Amino acid sequence: MTPDIHKVGLLAVRNSRILLCRQTDSPAVLILPGGKMEPGETELECLQRELEEELGQVCVEGLWKIGTYVDNAAVNPDKPHRTIQVELYGGELQGEPVASSEISELVWFGENDDPAQLAPSIRNRILPDLTSRGLLPWMSGSKTPGRE
Repeated sequence: MTPDIHKVGLLAVRNSRILLCRQTDSPAVLILPGGKMEPGETELECLQRELEEELGQVCVEGLWKIGTYVDNAAVNPDKPHRTIQVELYGGELQGEPVASSEISELVWFGENDDPAQLAPSIRNRILPDLTSRGLLPWMSGSKTPGRE
């Protein structure tokens, strides 16, 4: 089954918190920085373009592919029951991100924050995988799955 949305996202971690965004048109759900690929774009070209649009004057060093995740997309009343595929990259964010374009707020999300705010792909697939692989140092038994 082909997902309805194909996105490239960034995992940026500072002080054991991950950078997430609220979109202007979907403020109730936190998503990863990044976005949809345009025709002819590679995943890395898409990610660089989207980060510049959404986070302002930042750059990312040491980009590496973490994995591919498929799950239900964040609920949109106009388009319910959609799926999303996220090509997730990790890297070291350089500079201070600023919410730009369609992003209304940036949030550094930690293990004790409310997972109900997260898009399904992050809550159900990405965080459990990152913590089980030791890529995110969160403790097991907390509100969001993980380990230290």
